[in-house]
Amino acid sequence: MSNFQVKVRRSLSVLIGASLLFSLTSTPAKANQPDPLDVFYTQSLQWTKCGKASCALVTVPLEYGQPDGATITLSIRRIGSSDLPPLMVNPGGPGSEGTAFAQSIAASLDSSITDVFTPVGFDPRGTGDSAPVKCFTGPSANKWLRTDSTPDTAVEVSQYMSAAAKISPACQRMSPEIVAHIGTENTVRDMDIIRATLDSQKLNWLGFSYGTSLGTRYAELFPDRVGRMVLDGAVDPALDSMELSRGQSIGFQKAIDRFNGQYPGSITMINKLLRSLDKSEMKTDRSQTLTQSQANTAIFLSMYSTSFWPSLHDALKEATKGNGTQLQELSYLANDQISPTKFSSNILSAFIAINCWDYPPTPTATGLARSARQFSRNARVPELARAMSWGNAPCTTWFEHASIKPAPAETTTSAPILIIGTTYDPATPLAWARALHQQLPTSSLLTFDSDGHTAYLGGNPCVDRAVDRYLLTGLAPETKTC
Repeated sequence: MSNFQVKVRRSLSVLIGASLLFSLTSTPAKANQPDPLDVFYTQSLQWTKCGKASCALVTVPLEYGQPDGATITLSIRRIGSSDLPPLMVNPGGPGSEGTAFAQSIAASLDSSITDVFTPVGFDPRGTGDSAPVKCFTGPSANKWLRTDSTPDTAVEVSQYMSAAAKISPACQRMSPEIVAHIGTENTVRDMDIIRATLDSQKLNWLGFSYGTSLGTRYAELFPDRVGRMVLDGAVDPALDSMELSRGQSIGFQKAIDRFNGQYPGSITMINKLLRSLDKSEMKTDRSQTLTQSQANTAIFLSMYSTSFWPSLHDALKEATKGNGTQLQELSYLANDQISPTKFSSNILSAFIAINCWDYPPTPTATGLARSARQFSRNARVPELARAMSWGNAPCTTWFEHASIKPAPAETTTSAPILIIGTTYDPATPLAWARALHQQLPTSSLLTFDSDGHTAYLGGNPCVDRAVDRYLLTGLAPETKTC
């Protein structure tokens, strides 16, 4: 798989009580009694061939506070020798599968890295083949993705909030076992069990986008087990959902301005198109018309990598002629959508469910409307800015949320950690990488002065050399810019 395709898989990332309280801490073992989690940490994996890789299932507690209770299995994939230390990778999301990503990224890593490490990926709980959460049928997913996500009238607001409020009960109805036990806290504990089953004393971690949240939290919970840790496209753990959306809104506006610099007149074209789609849908060569929400998604996706920019420019030109086919194709790509009612993964369900679980409730319609006005003030493309606020609507009525609240990271690890931020990254702005660097005392910050989401393996020799050197030697570079 090419570096461009690896970036695409990463880009399918980062767009939008009591039971968890118990699940956050394992039941303490009584004196002279074994830790009830030992059975999970000491399990032997049964590896089978799956193409050019090896696959296995790891058993973990459904609820960490009840390790003797129900269990689930997580799908993991190893590409290379079991004799080498594992380098666990995660593409972000939340909601993206890590198994296929590990196989694709292994082909992009320099041989000096694969001679020393064996790439390993896993599908986090709730995703892929690891107890996948389901919140939509094919038709209902398609309907949600076509719903007007920037409501302008009281009627549209009511319709949109009503549609968003149906997602939480649908998740509970279709995935009653797993939906209350997903989220970052449990996934990080799963990561430590996977580390142990791979016979590794330390977790070597290459995390992109949301994968940096997993890595950061791991460093907090298991500081003595941190090995080589690369956090590319860092997320600031101190921010809540609306603050993250605000930062992304600013980031995407900057990216669109950069796109307009390369393709002059694009912003005018985009604003005119979105105004038109707000009034009426556009014909395509497919079985359904193009909606404004789909056009928004196509534009958001295209800002993740400059590799998309020529395709977006062509799609916009086609749309000016009254054909929305290419824009719709880009929107399908963003959600692993194959046809109007068929999807190749559960990324849409997992993205919403994990995000809504991880963070406190988002505002009601009144608050979302207020933020939409604030986000769009002075924005080059106001409709996209408004969409960043309204996109939080499913979390307004989510049935339950993690007890852990957003806060600056705190860890006692002595391991050097490498953080990477890209100057014009729309999805994880450079300010977040700088903030995380301040929060992690042993971290170094590598800045990539360029466009797009994440930097490593994106084709820049300076970045790749710095990361490879760190992975091989454990020596993080002094704060520098590539």
